[in-house]
Order: sequence, then structure tokens, then C-alpha cells
Amino acid sequence: MNGPVFILRGNIVYSKNQKELNICEHGYLVCRDGQVEGVYQTLPFRMGGNPIHDHGDCLIIPGLVDLHIHAPQYSFRGLGMDMELLEWLETNTFPEEAKYESLEYARKAYQIFADNMRRSATTRACIFGTVHSPATLLLMDMMEKTGLDTMIGKVNMDRNCPDYIIEETEESAGETLEWIRDVLHRKYQNTRPILTPRFTPSCTDELMEELKKLQMRYGLPLQSHLSENQVEIAWVKELCPWAGFYGDAYDRFGLFGADCPTVMAHCVYSGEQEIERMKENGVFIAHCPESNMNVSSGIAPVRTFLERGLHVGIGSDVAGGSTENLFRAMAHAVQSSKLRWRLTDDSLEALTAEEVFYMATKGGGAFFGKAGSFEKGDEFDAVVLDDSRLKHPQPLDVRSRLERMIYLADEREIRAKYVKGKEIDLT
Repeated sequence: MNGPVFILRGNIVYSKNQKELNICEHGYLVCRDGQVEGVYQTLPFRMGGNPIHDHGDCLIIPGLVDLHIHAPQYSFRGLGMDMELLEWLETNTFPEEAKYESLEYARKAYQIFADNMRRSATTRACIFGTVHSPATLLLMDMMEKTGLDTMIGKVNMDRNCPDYIIEETEESAGETLEWIRDVLHRKYQNTRPILTPRFTPSCTDELMEELKKLQMRYGLPLQSHLSENQVEIAWVKELCPWAGFYGDAYDRFGLFGADCPTVMAHCVYSGEQEIERMKENGVFIAHCPESNMNVSSGIAPVRTFLERGLHVGIGSDVAGGSTENLFRAMAHAVQSSKLRWRLTDDSLEALTAEEVFYMATKGGGAFFGKAGSFEKGDEFDAVVLDDSRLKHPQPLDVRSRLERMIYLADEREIRAKYVKGKEIDLT
């Protein structure tokens, strides 16, 4: 590569592996042609003359990756948190998502979402839209303008949802095909379509078969929900008695990893068979700790997933989660794992700061390819954090400052943000 070069200087922190950090204090992070060229303690002589953005004592971390967030639910985050999942969907989610039939409403609501995502530490995200193709295209237009790298899906639902938002099977498949064609014609640089059956209870076998045809035709990834709530799991057993377990209801249609890149949110109650199938098929898990607490689902056995070698990332799951701030999601992941360890299963040790940082960067970034780290050849996604606002009576080492960011950081700490080597406007 012989493209344009620029350099960031500061305290560079990224994951060496799940349990260890690479830290380069007052080092140099080099971007060449939108990719990481290298991390250096001392800048090589051959790099002389290239522009250096000196961020002093700031922390420089990989951009954060949100593997699961619902854009239309952003309008009611922090509301209705006294219900369990299925009641919450009927009472809050479906009535709100129906409003996105109006492009005027969608434009107003999605602009708030897009602006706040742009100013956050998130650089990549897997995003749910609604069943409405025009509103989903509008969302994609808005997210393209932010410069973030995203996968966005038109939701599919042809059963077990209110009449005012349900689709006929052929209509759902046909609308999805036209939406995909529209997306491809728009030739986005950073925004890609992802198939989005809401979850098995809302999608008939016939619709899943049609989605598989689209997946094969266009080589698309898929996002959905899995084993989030015990009542939901029992419902899936009634609807799909032929399935050996919840994930099998996706896998029978070829929509559960393998040749269909898949991210499944939650996996709170995934059993042995499901875990083995996810590992075998390379399914990504989006761990959404705050949402699992807010709608009383439970606490996922993330330690098991990590030790078994599964792909695990972090999801904010707004509006089940109350904020798009992935630092808070990391903190919730640690805190909820402590409760699981203390109260229900002392065989699974609590997660560490290093592990949740890995999940929020490299773990989730792998779903997007070479992203989420500062290894040579990775796409250059970086966030510069200025923690000087958070006063401390004595000096802290870089690792301690990063841990503190997990618990305390918000958009005020973000000094600069880059996606694929391009700086994002944070104003």
C-alpha cells in the first residue's frame, strides 16, 4: 500500500488476546490508506514528514463495536423497564415501531439516533430497523452520512404480532427483495444490508425459507435473537416441535452461521447442544447485559462462551438497554457476571476489564472482518479519549485509566474518532 499516511500520538491500548492488553505509552499509531500500518514506540525514520496528530496524554483505543441495537427503539430508551420481554414487546416496541410507517416521524426519530451514534465511541454496529422498507432506507441514508460502518436490516415478521405491523409472508419476502435491490443501487460506502428476521416466534417456516433464498442469492449476513427469555424458548418449542433446540430452528433453514455469517443476540439460556452448534457454525454472540437485566431475562454464561472459543461481542440492545454508550455496556457485563458468579454459578468466574474490552473491540469487530484492533492490516478505526475531566489525586497507569473509562466514560471524553482512516465529525 502506498496511499496517504497520517499518525496519531498518545497512549495506545488494544487487545493482545482475550486476557491481555497491548499498551504503548506515548507511542505512534500509523494509518496508511485506511488501514493500520503499525504501532511504534519510536517513530521509524522512514515515517518522517507525515502529519502527526499529537494527542498528548490521551488514550487511543480501537473503535467500539455494537453487535446489537434497535434504531427505532431509541425513542423510548429508559422507559417501560418494569416488564418482561414479551409483554414489553407488545406494550412498548410494536406500537412505537408502527409509527415508522410515517417517513416524517422516521426522519425526526432516526436523526436523533444517528447524531448520538456519531458522537459516541461506537465505530461499527449491527442495527435493526422496522418492517418498513422506506424508513429503513432512510435510516441507512442517515447512517451513511455519519461515516460509521454499519449493517442495517429491514425487520421481517409474518406471525404473532399485532395486525397494524404484521406482514403477509409473500409481502415480507418481496419487500425484502426490493429493499436489497434499492440498497445495492445506492452504492453505499459504509452501509450494508443484513437480513433481520426478528425472532423465530415472529417468522413462519415459509418466510425463513424465502429469506434463505435471498441470503444465498446476495451472500448476505443475518442478525436475530436467540434464547433470551424462558417463556420465549418454551414458545419456540411449541411453534417448532421439530427443532432440537432454539438455534436449530434457524439452522434447519441454513440461517445459523456456516455459509451465512450470523450474529445472535442474548443467548442467556443456550444449552450444550446450542453452544456446540454455535461454535461449529461460527455464530457470533452479541452479549447484551443491561437489556437482559432490564427486561428480567437473566445473565448469560459469557465465561462459558469465551472458554469454549465462541465469538462473543457486546451489544447495547437499545431500548432494552438504556444507552448506546458501550463503555456502560462493558461495565454491565462485568457487574452482571459477578452476580451470576456469586448468586447462581460459582464455577464461572466474573469477567475482567480486559475481557469485556476485547469483546467490545476485537471480539465484535471480527464480524466486520479485520476490525476492532490495531494489528497491521486492520481497518483503521480509532477513538481518542481525553480523561482529564475526571480528576484523580495521584497518577494512574494506562491500564487503570482504561478500566476507569469502562465505568465513567461518555461522549465528553471523546476527543477524536476515525473509521477506516477517515475522521468523524463529532460536532
